[in-house]
Amino acid sequence: MIKQRIEAYGRLMRVDRPIGTYLVLWPSLWALWIAGGGHPDGLVLLVFVLGAFLMRSAGCVINDFADRKVDPHVTRTKTRPLATGEVSPKEALILFALLCITAFLLVLLMNQLTIILSFVAVLLATAYPFMKRYTHWPQLFLGAAFGWSIPMAFAAQTNAVPVEAWILFVANLCWVVAYDTIYAMADRDDDLLIGIKSTAVLFGEYDRPVIGLFQTSFIALMIFAGLSFDLGAVYYLGLIAVLGLMVYHQYLIRRRKHTEYIAAFLHNNFVGMVIFAAVVLDFSF
Repeated sequence: MIKQRIEAYGRLMRVDRPIGTYLVLWPSLWALWIAGGGHPDGLVLLVFVLGAFLMRSAGCVINDFADRKVDPHVTRTKTRPLATGEVSPKEALILFALLCITAFLLVLLMNQLTIILSFVAVLLATAYPFMKRYTHWPQLFLGAAFGWSIPMAFAAQTNAVPVEAWILFVANLCWVVAYDTIYAMADRDDDLLIGIKSTAVLFGEYDRPVIGLFQTSFIALMIFAGLSFDLGAVYYLGLIAVLGLMVYHQYLIRRRKHTEYIAAFLHNNFVGMVIFAAVVLDFSF
């Protein structure tokens, strides 16, 4: 019985599907390496790695709480623990609070500016799941929630958030809107039936070119960020590789199949990984 409860909580936190943690973590690592000149502080690095897991897990819990009456009607989400009744709404809120408190205790090891910024992170993580009821741009709020680790990383590492850090933040925003729109395309038919809003619904038949526009904006802003932080040739070679990956994502979704939408979304892990590798190697030479 206890084992089953733990497994249900784990699925609610998406422990079995770590892609979201990776997508939160990669921008944090880019920012930490850049802010630290290739040598981020060890404690700061540990706090951000653990924080990425905790806050992504908290985001999943509050997302499923917000969608507990919707998920049973969506093919992809109808087996989630809150949708099936394995976990009660009260249990979900308690778990969400515990995850946020644990993350905040970690943040208390950082400087005052980072602590102040962490309150915005919790606000964004809490608000995002409810945005799909009010706006067709919930992906924009997700991008802000996922990317808020960037100014926090600069704050933790340097006790300041330079203007250049916000270029990286906006770039990441474009990336998240692109890949989460692809993800939302897998649910678009169900969302249209039950009245849930998303960029996939908003863009309609123009989804692929608009996603391409966001992908192009991401690359352009990452070039601008590289110039602003005086990064070298290895970094730009990494961006060329990322451009190739994004062309591949467009290829994957061309036939508009559910499985290929999911595959393209998951493949974005390599985008974050390649950029991180490029940043690390650039500082190594």
